[in-house]
Amino acid sequence: MGEEETAAAEPVTETKPLGERDLRVSDDEREHVVNVLQKAIGRGMIDLDEFTERTDRALASRTRGELNAVLADLAGLYHPAAALAAAPAYSAPVGYGGYSPGPRVELNAKYSSLHRGGPWVVPSQLVVRNKYGSTKLDFTEAQVQSPVVHIELDAKWGSVEIIIPEHAAVDLNSIGDVKFGSMEDKTRSNGRMGNPRYVLSGRVHGGSLVVRHPRRGLFG
Repeated sequence: MGEEETAAAEPVTETKPLGERDLRVSDDEREHVVNVLQKAIGRGMIDLDEFTERTDRALASRTRGELNAVLADLAGLYHPAAALAAAPAYSAPVGYGGYSPGPRVELNAKYSSLHRGGPWVVPSQLVVRNKYGSTKLDFTEAQVQSPVVHIELDAKWGSVEIIIPEHAAVDLNSIGDVKFGSMEDKTRSNGRMGNPRYVLSGRVHGGSLVVRHPRRGLFG
């Protein structure tokens, strides 16, 4: 009788089952979310201050619920189950440009205009060759795969126009060969902080190189 009373007096403990949001996250998952945030800033969905604040929150997250909250209000970037395994920051959808993103992509033209714009996929390394034709690279809506994009120019007898978002920046210090032409940075971002950062190198012969922000107004 005494044994029964002792058993009845012992407290009963229950272990609450963990949901997806309660699971611990790894460093790879945190890094993946930071990569997603880089894509968001490339689309203009967040600014630099928000990127910094959200990155700090992502790196400090312990559970998937906390990590999920960093992306919850970003349309198309929120994973309901927060199952953010290590993966590339972006996989190009079928039909984007006809090439698979890789470490280095070349764009070639001759006697014709070379234009990239809209939501095009931008690799981390881009080589642009154009002879006797104009070149226009518009990164306003581009899906950028890395915070730094290296662009090597080989332009002869044609103008080059590069359009970057307000939050981005350029580095023109490696453009060491400009002949019979000019180079102008209308964004005044050369050497400044920005995300993404477009680092240009190579040569421009017989034409102008202009870097600018998107035009605002009816005829932008």
